[in-house]
Amino acid sequence: MAEEPGDGGQYDLLIVHGHIIDGSGSPWFEGSVAVKDGKIQGVGRLVNPTAKRVIDAAGLVVAPGFIDLHCHSDFDLLADGKAQSKIRQGVTTEILGESDSAGPVLGPAAPGFDKGLEPMGIKRDWTTLGEYFARVERQGTSVNIASYVGSGQVWDDVLGNVNRRPTAEEMGKMKQLVDQAMRDGAIGLSSGLMYAPNMFATTEELIELAKVAAKYGGIYTSHIRSEEGTAGVRAIGEAIRIGEGAGLPVHILHFKMNAKANWGRMEEQVRFVQEARDRGVDITANQYPYVAGMTGLKQCLPPKYLEGTSAEIVARLKDPARRAEIRKAIENGLPGWDNNEVRSVGGWHGVLVAACQKPESKKYEGKRMDEIAAMMGKDPTDALCDLLISEDASVWAIYFSMSEADVELAMKQPWLGIGSDGSAVNPEMTFEGKPHPRFYGTFPRVLGVYVREKKVLTLPDAIRKMTALPAQITGLTDRGMLRPGMAADITIFDPKTVLDKATFEDPMQYPVGIRYVIVNGVVVISKGEHTGAKPGHALYGRGKQGRIRVRTYTQLLAPSLRLSQSFLAALPNP
Repeated sequence: MAEEPGDGGQYDLLIVHGHIIDGSGSPWFEGSVAVKDGKIQGVGRLVNPTAKRVIDAAGLVVAPGFIDLHCHSDFDLLADGKAQSKIRQGVTTEILGESDSAGPVLGPAAPGFDKGLEPMGIKRDWTTLGEYFARVERQGTSVNIASYVGSGQVWDDVLGNVNRRPTAEEMGKMKQLVDQAMRDGAIGLSSGLMYAPNMFATTEELIELAKVAAKYGGIYTSHIRSEEGTAGVRAIGEAIRIGEGAGLPVHILHFKMNAKANWGRMEEQVRFVQEARDRGVDITANQYPYVAGMTGLKQCLPPKYLEGTSAEIVARLKDPARRAEIRKAIENGLPGWDNNEVRSVGGWHGVLVAACQKPESKKYEGKRMDEIAAMMGKDPTDALCDLLISEDASVWAIYFSMSEADVELAMKQPWLGIGSDGSAVNPEMTFEGKPHPRFYGTFPRVLGVYVREKKVLTLPDAIRKMTALPAQITGLTDRGMLRPGMAADITIFDPKTVLDKATFEDPMQYPVGIRYVIVNGVVVISKGEHTGAKPGHALYGRGKQGRIRVRTYTQLLAPSLRLSQSFLAALPNP
């Protein structure tokens, strides 16, 4: 591999001698990719091309830039726009806004929102999602961004973190906020139904919010209510019901089979989604290539203890009677509580603390909860409650809850793309603690482990799951393929060496084998090193250009699309 200044002329950048995998799933072909003014001008066997800069990609794969279908870089990009842990994976576009989006922010949501930004040193100067996009553009970023508007965000804006039914007036305000965000450029509505206040919304309320997104050509994306066995299938069914009721596509985040008791049941979930697609439901999913997830440590608590502000949550944990209730619930379960995280991982050793904020708590990062309990000289429930109290209920944890066989079966499905569920960070961000290795390794891990070593996927199909499929799902029509006229987002890697280095014990390690990453025609990673360039842009949904009138899926497709009445009756309506 060599790089040389070109002799000027036709193009700004010319990539030659590479094995081109264009994102479509087709086999590689040898040729060149020509770039000018941030766009791809030519792909293939070009005739006597000239350029200002030439990259010789002999022995390397030239692919579209990877699109991360699910990430949480909304504010990390304001702390460091270089997006180090993502751009070094070959990611050129981040999809933001799961359940709690960067905007709109007002009313009861504002104090807690601003408090969450304090460890990053960020002061909010925006209210709407559009103003957040403008802030990112002003500061500069090495990757592109697109965002959903979160159902939990608008609920918190209007009602706060409370479990009650909204009045007609409050529901109208939430719909207005979704409408505004869609016109600001949101790509759809997202929900995180395992989290407060998202979990308080009923299916019908979510349908009403999703109808607003549908008017602007958006999609409905969900962290479903449960990811365990039969409950997980019911939760996917609820997402389908919302998509059909509102008339828009459905996308499931981090498709998985949780809890050791359910290992081996991924086939049921896959079959359920495939049957829905076979009858005409536009449903897709994404996945990260790991057997552990990451979320708040407070998710170990039963749902009723998650309502209210962080101060209210902490106050409950200080009450001995309530603490006894928590201990009993975790040990024995509760009717309707499908997300008992401690039981799902087989006990306290399956919960690893990833990030704390207080200096005195940093010693617990990277330790399992049974180890932390021993360090404290307390029983695990008391250790859990006391750590949450000391950290104002804001602690991140990793949960080892999945099987490798289920991960691989899900990965093979043609309707499943790749999403890290991580953030764009760097090792100097001490507030991130010891995060999940997916922050640093998701995409190279797929290429190195699941393509090259395990051969779960072919290389062209893996790249399709990172590029063209995510672009199709999110409606980013000018990304995801190497075609003339498309945006010049390009990743160049060595298929023989590409691999993740991040581990659960030592997660803050960049991958190897990603040689060049180009964003909007600008080289950001050159010979494996960051150039400091920040050519990323905010990418907008269809509503930014005005309301799009679309017919519902029940109008467009055959009546067989609709679910049977018996199936609908069996779905939960919390």
